[in-house]
Amino acid sequence: MTNKLINKSTINYPDLVQKIKCWGKELGFSGLGITDIDLSAHEQALAKWLANGYHGNMDYMARHGLMRARPAELEPGTVRVISVRLDYLPTNAKCAHVLKSKDHAYISRYALGRDYHKLMRKRLQQLGKKITHYCEDYNFRPFVDSAPILERPLAAKAGLGWVGKHSLLLNKEAGSWFFLGELLIDIPLPVTTTQTTQPDNDCGSCVACLKICPTKAIVEPYVVDARRCISYFTIESPDPIPLALRPLMGNRIYGCDDCQLICPWNKYAKLSQEDDFQARHQLDQVSLLSLFSWQEQDFLHKLQGSPIRRIGFHSWQRNIAVALGNAPYGEEIVTALQEKLSSANALVAEHINWALAQQASKKASSEDNQDANSRLNARLIRAIEKGLPREA
Repeated sequence: MTNKLINKSTINYPDLVQKIKCWGKELGFSGLGITDIDLSAHEQALAKWLANGYHGNMDYMARHGLMRARPAELEPGTVRVISVRLDYLPTNAKCAHVLKSKDHAYISRYALGRDYHKLMRKRLQQLGKKITHYCEDYNFRPFVDSAPILERPLAAKAGLGWVGKHSLLLNKEAGSWFFLGELLIDIPLPVTTTQTTQPDNDCGSCVACLKICPTKAIVEPYVVDARRCISYFTIESPDPIPLALRPLMGNRIYGCDDCQLICPWNKYAKLSQEDDFQARHQLDQVSLLSLFSWQEQDFLHKLQGSPIRRIGFHSWQRNIAVALGNAPYGEEIVTALQEKLSSANALVAEHINWALAQQASKKASSEDNQDANSRLNARLIRAIEKGLPREA
């Protein structure tokens, strides 16, 4: 590549697009597409979603309003968006196994390794600089889940897939286990798809994600009510978890992957090639009691560089306490909860008390079942001794 800067008016745009695609691969992106910034077709749905309060206490969603559908308002001068995909599914993810192990912690697969934000943003910055060396009088701005922008519709327009009924982006060759990032630019590059309407939707009549959602947060196809979403109230919300939803959490202490796990398209998902996205500290197979035993300094040290750290220690303890309440009865669980109660703040203490009540209820139920079985066995023994039929 020549180091000579090229003026916008003399750019060979098709050639530059090919270079951008090659640079994207060199930087490790799993997919890359270019789209215009017209998201007007999504403004009505966005306005309705906000009006219904489906954003919960994420006030920033409402604060920016329709700017999310107008990239040029976010970054003046923007005429194109380079959308990128980066696969994150770690090897040996053990998803179903961990969900069934009620005394173990289920952490969303995206959060098992290092935080993706810095990694992707750095690479997008590098991509932008490569274009800078090719073209003068050019501006760019990278975003990775860090700005009021409708990244999934943009990615769909760029040809990276379609928005599924669970509201996540789906790709025929990669499922949905990937991150998205955007590079806003002021160069009128050719778009990488010729679609003038909504991209083809290959969900068909499938509604598996709606049916599997533990809390029924997908209130209709393509619409998620965050106020019922496990990912929302274990990650985004600092408030007490609603009582009605706590039993539905199971052992999910950070996020939820159920809608992805059930999706038929994820049989084509690609395992991540990034070392940073592999599980750290055995977070893919760790017991709830082990995590609950952490002190705040353990939380901060062991989760350094992890996206989990941003929720804070108290929300972390809150989530684990609920999962312990949902676990099968165990004296060691009750002891651990009681020991934490004296030093817990009000938020955590409320959830510990709930968990203790759940454990007590399970113990009583277990004892009742044992008593009932003992009475039944006694009746059978008496019947046998009298020579009566077992049915008696």
